[in-house]
Amino acid sequence: MHKPLLTLLLFCSVLFLQACGFNDNENSDKKQDARTTLVTVITLKNQAISITQSSVGSLEGLINPTLAAEMAARIIKVHVNIGDKVKKGQLIATLDARDYIMQRNEALAEVARIRASLGNQTKIVSRNKALMDKNFISQNAVDNEVAQESVFKQQLVAAKARVASINHDSSKSKVFAPVSGIIESNPVDIGDYLRVGDPIVQIVSTQVLRAHLPFPEQFGPQLKPGLTVRLKTPASTQTIETVIRELKPLVAEGNRTIDVIADVNNAKDWQPGATVTGEVTLSTLSAAMMIPEQSLVLRPAGEVVYVVRENIAHQAIVKTGLRQQGFIEIISGLKPNDLIVVDGAGFLTDKAPVKIAKNDAT
Repeated sequence: MHKPLLTLLLFCSVLFLQACGFNDNENSDKKQDARTTLVTVITLKNQAISITQSSVGSLEGLINPTLAAEMAARIIKVHVNIGDKVKKGQLIATLDARDYIMQRNEALAEVARIRASLGNQTKIVSRNKALMDKNFISQNAVDNEVAQESVFKQQLVAAKARVASINHDSSKSKVFAPVSGIIESNPVDIGDYLRVGDPIVQIVSTQVLRAHLPFPEQFGPQLKPGLTVRLKTPASTQTIETVIRELKPLVAEGNRTIDVIADVNNAKDWQPGATVTGEVTLSTLSAAMMIPEQSLVLRPAGEVVYVVRENIAHQAIVKTGLRQQGFIEIISGLKPNDLIVVDGAGFLTDKAPVKIAKNDAT
């Protein structure tokens, strides 16, 4: 009776001890995983980088003509409205030219009168020359008629010049766009009487724009005409690459900046007066070790980066240099091909075990 019971008890004890041992091993593995930090890494390499400096400025329109009346007349019709896009040579406004038409008719009549007088005088001169050859009249009489013929000729030239002048003035009754652009203002309307010089419309052209970029004066020695500058404006998704045209010689007294000037030609959707961001390439480094900002952490020892070797993160004290666009230059403390931690660096300590989640090494 007692022997089978004893055997059963011994069997149950063995199972219990095995179960306890299994749980101890599982707990140990869980503790080991809890001490391991999940990280991402990259392989450090030398690369060429451009040293840039940015500034926010404004755009100026270089071609913004205000069309004014060149003759005193009343407006018959304005063919455009504010905001309209116009092309070079497009009719903008028509002025009343009836006064000039009447003056032209008068001048043409005067031309016809003088031409008739000249024709008659030419006949007289020809007849008198024939009479002089027969000694019926003197040379002085012929000379007087020739002189009168010359007077009529000069009068005809003057009358024709007056007709041309009137034609030119009357042509100003039609106002055409000198450039392509957008109508910015239109202060007149049908029936308004304009004097010479009164404005009709203003056209804003985007054919040539000028970017003014204020840079701190300490960058003066590095800025010079010909440097590449990339321009962007909020009104457009287009990025334009151009060069510095010139630098204003005087430092602005109010903010101690240098005005850097760059021109933009035929930029679609770019508008005068808009904000513009300019990034100037000051110089280029042929070989630099750049790391993401999140790889650099601050520790009591200073700025450090964690280098992974055999799944262990080793602390490396580094010296940094240039910082731009989310990356930091490493001057010393690391070597090319080091495997450095990116995401998760802030949770590490020296010689901490790590597990690489994804190797982004390039």
